[in-house]
Amino acid sequence: MHVQLALVCDEARMRPDGKMDIEGVFNDLVAPGFPARQERMVLVTTIEWDRGDEGRNKFRVDLVGPDGKPSVTVDGETEVDARPADRPPPRTRLIMPLETVIFPRAGKYSFEIRVKGKKLRGPSIFVMEGTPMPDDHADSGPGG
Repeated sequence: MHVQLALVCDEARMRPDGKMDIEGVFNDLVAPGFPARQERMVLVTTIEWDRGDEGRNKFRVDLVGPDGKPSVTVDGETEVDARPADRPPPRTRLIMPLETVIFPRAGKYSFEIRVKGKKLRGPSIFVMEGTPMPDDHADSGPGG
């Protein structure tokens, strides 16, 4: 199993034809101070499973801060179907809206996906102090 797609964006949705629409992909956030608050962001990831992984699989997603400690944790589970060799491998597409995410300090924050005893690398976000431009994603710091 491996991560086939991993990103952070403003919005994502599955279409009836099986394609995914993604809007506002970002890797960096600018905040006027810390702790900083992001009102909403969406984690999008696709896990491609190995044949033989079918069944119900639990997973955990952590947003790990520069200090190595998780600041956000989401637990879930997915059903992986069996696929014959002449079909694409099974995939789980996760669209996880995250509300009111707090970034205690500046630095690199990385998503880690844990499933079946393995740690898979997700996307990262670099959060820095500065003056946000009108189209930047970070909201104001404490209370803002």
